[in-house]
Amino acid sequence: MLFLLLMVISLLLTIQSHSYHRSKMISSANFFTGGVYQMTNNVEGYFNLKVQNEELAKENARLKSLLFNIKDTTKIPNLDSIKGVKKINILESEVIKNSYSNQVNFLTLNTGFKQGVKSDMGVINSVGIVGVVENTSANYCTVLSILNTESPINAKIKKSNHIGSLTWNGKNTGFVQLVDVPRLASVKKGDTIVTGGQSHIFPENIGIGTIYKIYIDNQTNFYTIDVKLFNDMTSLGHVYIIKNKDSNEIINLEKKNEKNE
Repeated sequence: MLFLLLMVISLLLTIQSHSYHRSKMISSANFFTGGVYQMTNNVEGYFNLKVQNEELAKENARLKSLLFNIKDTTKIPNLDSIKGVKKINILESEVIKNSYSNQVNFLTLNTGFKQGVKSDMGVINSVGIVGVVENTSANYCTVLSILNTESPINAKIKKSNHIGSLTWNGKNTGFVQLVDVPRLASVKKGDTIVTGGQSHIFPENIGIGTIYKIYIDNQTNFYTIDVKLFNDMTSLGHVYIIKNKDSNEIINLEKKNEKNE
């Protein structure tokens, strides 16, 4: 023990009296403390991933809101002159429950009417469409998934603009069907299917999927198309709810037309 004590004292005296040894000692200490700080930062970063993901989702919501309101990206977006908001805004939310094994499937989101969610609002994520808001409570809402056999969605073939109705045959969670596409349309495997923009729910050209298989019904003048979804509907996390400021005006106008008919 005495030997070790004397050796430590001699090392300290050597380090203090020689600049070379002192610099080496400082470098070694910095290397050690730097490694400790890096490990601490990695641990803190790991536990902070959820917060960072939420911030990224909010930023994506803001950017999507700008994107949906600009047809020409070289132009500066104009704000609504009355309330200072755009016609289409985006609410960030998260899926807390998801069903995909029934004929009519629903999702539950952790955003409700307190945050401005209403029925018939479209729900998307960074990949494509997810569904349509069905019911709301104060802080939650249920969403009718695109995996349902009862509620068709307006869609089109992107390259040709031919319109059809998106539905689901209840069989495979990775595929939906585009029906009522006219036979005169030019279609081929791999073509992109997007929202048609002929409703107040979804803006035009939101991604849905790609053509996987084409069926020809000789008794009609229409195709039935299997569409491979961009989304994995069995694994959904952050989503975006689309608020269209003009939706009520459009709905009321369409109701008037229905009454006249």
